[in-house]
Amino acid sequence: MIRTLCAAVLVTACSMSASAPALPPVSAPVLQPVSAPVLQPVSAPVLQPVSAPGAGCAAVTGPPPRSAPATSVNTLRQAYFCVLDNYHSGPVMDPRALLKSALAAYTQDLVRRGADRADLRSPALTGNRDTDWAAFAKVLGTGDPAALRAAITGMVAGLHDNHARWVEPTPPPQGEPVGMGIAGVSAEQGPRFDPAARPPLFITRVLPGSPAAKADIRPGDIMVKVNGVPTVIGDTVNHGIIDLFAADPVRLTLKRPTTGRTRTVELRKGPITRRPPKVTSTTLPGGAVHVRLPGFHEGAADEVIAELKGRPKAVVLDLRGNGGGSPREVTRLLGAFAHGKVTSYFCPLKGDCVPNRTDDGVPLLGSRLIVLTDRACASACDDFSAAVKGNGLGTLVGTRTAGAVSGPGEGYLLDDGSVLILPKVRHLGPAREIIDTIGVPVDHYAPMTALDLATGRDPALAKALTLL
Repeated sequence: MIRTLCAAVLVTACSMSASAPALPPVSAPVLQPVSAPVLQPVSAPVLQPVSAPGAGCAAVTGPPPRSAPATSVNTLRQAYFCVLDNYHSGPVMDPRALLKSALAAYTQDLVRRGADRADLRSPALTGNRDTDWAAFAKVLGTGDPAALRAAITGMVAGLHDNHARWVEPTPPPQGEPVGMGIAGVSAEQGPRFDPAARPPLFITRVLPGSPAAKADIRPGDIMVKVNGVPTVIGDTVNHGIIDLFAADPVRLTLKRPTTGRTRTVELRKGPITRRPPKVTSTTLPGGAVHVRLPGFHEGAADEVIAELKGRPKAVVLDLRGNGGGSPREVTRLLGAFAHGKVTSYFCPLKGDCVPNRTDDGVPLLGSRLIVLTDRACASACDDFSAAVKGNGLGTLVGTRTAGAVSGPGEGYLLDDGSVLILPKVRHLGPAREIIDTIGVPVDHYAPMTALDLATGRDPALAKALTLL
C-alpha cells in the first residue's frame, strides 16, 4: 500500500526493493511484508558507476553516513542531474518537466505550512539543463529544507515509475517494533493501492498477538470507514483514506461478512513481532505439493526446491502477496522447471536488449506447475509469472499480477545521506512484451472475497486442485 499506511498500521517497514542497493539505515515503508520489488540485472553488479561524476551523486557502495548535513538546494541539484544522467530515459528527457514537478511540490509544501513566498515564481526555462538549473536555483535562493525534500519527492514522482523512488535517511528504530498489526488489505497492487480495486475493501492478514489481533480483527473483515471516512465512494475504493492511517489511534468501522455485524474499533500502536519471510509447504490430496513463497528473498529458490525434494508430480506454487525480490532467485527457481528458456529482457535506452535465462545448473524436477497469483504479486513476482506464461511452463490461477516491474533499480547517494533509486534499463517479458503497468493475466480467474477469507475458503487453490 502507500507508505503512510504501512508506517502507521502495518508491521514491517515495507520497502520497494529487496535486492537492489543495501540501505540499512534508510528503509522506506510501503506495504509488502516481504522486502521489495526493485529488480536488478541478473548478469551485472548491483551498483554501477555514475555516468557523470560532475553531477555530484555517487553510486551506493554501503550504508549512508550516520550523520549528514540538512537537505539543501545542492541536494536538489544533485537529484536533478542524477535523474538526467542515470535514469533509463534521462538523457532524452526534457529537464523542464523535472523542474516543473519539483517546483510544484515545493510550493505546495510551503502553502500547506503557511510559509508561501510572494516572490516564488517559475523562471523562464529553455530546455537546456544547465542554464535551466541556474535559473531555477536563483529563484529558490537558500531554500527551505522541508520544501526541498518535498521537491525531490515530487520530482521523482513525476517520473511515474514504480521502481524509482527517493529514500530519506531515518534514525534506526529504538526499542521493540510497534504497529497495529494489519499486514494486508485487498486493494494492494504491489507497493501501492490498485486503481482497479473493486469494493469492498477488506483485511487480508492480521499479525498474531498484535493490537489488531487482540481487538478481534480478522482476515475478511470489511473496512467500512477509517476515522469516519468511507472506504468506498460509489463503486470505487477511496484512496484518500490512506493518509488517515497516520493517526494514532485510528478508528476502524468494520463489518464481519459471516454475521453482517458492524462495529467500530479504536486501534493504537503496540508491540508487534516481525517474522522474516519463510517458505512453507503442505501436501495436497493426490500428492501434489502446495508451496507458499512470500518473496524472492536471497536463497528463496533453494528453499522452494528443498520443499520439493521428493519430486512430486505436481507443484502448486503460491505467489499471492509476493512483493518481489531478486531476479537471480527468479531465474534459479525457473531452472527447476525448464532449461534453455529466455525469462525476460533488460533493455537500455539505446542498443540491444540483454536476455535473462533460466539457471540450467539447477536439476529439473519434472513436476507439473500451477502458479497462484494476485494483484499483490509484484516486480520479481511479475517477472516469474510472465516467464511461466510466456514459455508455457505452467498454468496461472487467481487474478492478474500487479504489473509493477519497470526495471532494475540502482542506488545513488546524495549529500544529505538520502538515496535516489533509479532504473537504468527497462524490463520486458520473454516475448519482449511490456509487463509493467499491465501485469500478467491468469489462465483461470479465481479471486478471493471477504467471505472466502472469513470462512477459510480458497477459490484459487480449489481451482488448482481441479486442474491436477
